[in-house]
Amino acid sequence: MSVSNVKHAADVDAYTEKHLVPPTAALTHAYDNSTAHGIPMIAVSPSHGKFLSLLTHMSGARNVLELGTLGGYSSIWFAQALKRNGGGGKVTSIEIDPAHREVSIANLQHAGVNVPQEAEVVLGAGLDVLPRLEEEIQAGKRARFDFVFVDADWENQWRYFDWGVRLCKGAGSVVYVDNVVRQLLESGVVGPEEKQEGVVDLVERVGEDGRVYAVVVQTVGAKDYDGFLMAVVK
Repeated sequence: MSVSNVKHAADVDAYTEKHLVPPTAALTHAYDNSTAHGIPMIAVSPSHGKFLSLLTHMSGARNVLELGTLGGYSSIWFAQALKRNGGGGKVTSIEIDPAHREVSIANLQHAGVNVPQEAEVVLGAGLDVLPRLEEEIQAGKRARFDFVFVDADWENQWRYFDWGVRLCKGAGSVVYVDNVVRQLLESGVVGPEEKQEGVVDLVERVGEDGRVYAVVVQTVGAKDYDGFLMAVVK
């Protein structure tokens, strides 16, 4: 099949989402309320959100760590998946922007998610918050994570990945890093762009990491051409 068919990606998205990911009041409100408060429209697409939800459900996850809350759209998908896994689980999401955090909490509550019992939005920079989470885990105050979703500043993808593996429960836990293909292209690791000085190649690092099995999957849709890295802890 020719790559020229990519031009139909938006039409395919519209058709498949109509039948498989119909809009819900909670998720539509999260998008609309985020936009009304000036939050950039860079959240995952509806299909991507459902894909993450399915992965969470399939893995039987109980505790999810998310880096990059934004308006809480993906957090809602994760929280819904945890309820389908029997309840009692929790999403812990890290957001650096105080205004975004407030909007995300409002969106989660509007979606019927109990905050902070079912979803907690922790304010702070990821690399500042993650060591605190580790301390809480070691002190028995917080459970380890079954599923880690990284959707934050690209230049720290490797550091977030490394922390994600460290905070996971163990064998079978999942670490998922979004926007990996765009980062590879825009940083010049792959493609025609000049390679940025000092860039840390997540894919190369993960390939050398004996703690995980991993793969990169390229994606195309109405939003963009991109791709994600997914790793399973050994």
